[in-house]
Amino acid sequence: MNTLIRFVAVAAVLIGLAGCNTVAGLGKDIQRGGQKIEDAGRR
Repeated sequence: MNTLIRFVAVAAVLIGLAGCNTVAGLGKDIQRGGQKIEDAGRR
């Protein structure tokens, strides 16, 4: 039982970290897209 609890806790932490990296990457992609739109509007 103790091993199962540890496994679930580690899995939850890894999933949480993966989600943070995905959201951070998405934010950077959106920022780049906005920058390109802004640059196109200046021409």
